[in-house]
Amino acid sequence: MPELARFYGIVIRMYRELGRSHHRPHFHAYYQEQAAVFTFDPIDMIEGSLPNRQRRLVEAWAELHRTELMTDWDLLMQGQAPQPIEPLK
Repeated sequence: MPELARFYGIVIRMYRELGRSHHRPHFHAYYQEQAAVFTFDPIDMIEGSLPNRQRRLVEAWAELHRTELMTDWDLLMQGQAPQPIEPLK
């Protein structure tokens, strides 16, 4: 499962789930034992849960890197590996 970024204990991953159709570009965010799925056009948590602070950090990161997220999604849909994205600092 390709890791795009890691910051403040949050891990961001994007992967193609075999056998499932993907109608909306999205990524997965993990923090401790919690996980959530976010779309990035618009940025929205569509599944799972994260603590409020971590959710806001993920949303801010996605806002800053929306173009890179879309590029990585396109790569993934073409069967290529997504590229790492700079974390929040």
